[in-house]
Amino acid sequence: MKEEGKNKRPKTGKELGLALCHDCHLTVFMSSEDREQFCPRCNAKVHFRKPNSISMTWAFLITSIILLFPANLLPIMKVSYMGSDELSTIMDGIIYFFKEGSYGIGLVILVASVLVPIFKVIGILMILLSIHFRWKSWLRHKTLMFRFIKFIGRWSMLDIFVIALLSALVNFGFLTTIEAAPAAPYFCGVVISTMLAAESFDTRFLWDF
Repeated sequence: MKEEGKNKRPKTGKELGLALCHDCHLTVFMSSEDREQFCPRCNAKVHFRKPNSISMTWAFLITSIILLFPANLLPIMKVSYMGSDELSTIMDGIIYFFKEGSYGIGLVILVASVLVPIFKVIGILMILLSIHFRWKSWLRHKTLMFRFIKFIGRWSMLDIFVIALLSALVNFGFLTTIEAAPAAPYFCGVVISTMLAAESFDTRFLWDF
């Protein structure tokens, strides 16, 4: 009897018929027979889980993985000086700052433009695979990791911001101009895709075992 009590887990809100409104966060009671129900406070449609959450997250994640390669391999910035053009990738810019002794700037760009997007892709991929293969371990840690992924998503556009700032400040006509290169839209696509993947995912699927 004691072993049965230890193995017995608390019931989830879905099992109790409780759903959360994603617009106003009101807890709404829904019976299993209710196919559609609207929030009594904001009149938004209420679901036990986000509809098509897993498939949409997979779609956005695969898109971000595909765009990640041209974003890092193609040049992201073009510097024109006295008629000669110089193209540089994200890593070229990071190496340049390290060689010049600006370790702080180089480290910030390395973390925000390279490590953060890769971490987000790997983190979301691990979460989706754990749901697919029903891995029940480290559920709390994976939930905290996903919240951290959503939090750092806003800082992923730092490299594009730096290029835009340089384009505005370092523009002396025919002497020196800085503009975005072909990798810039791919990098924006990676950031947007990972943000959409995080927004479309419902963490409660992690606990549906």
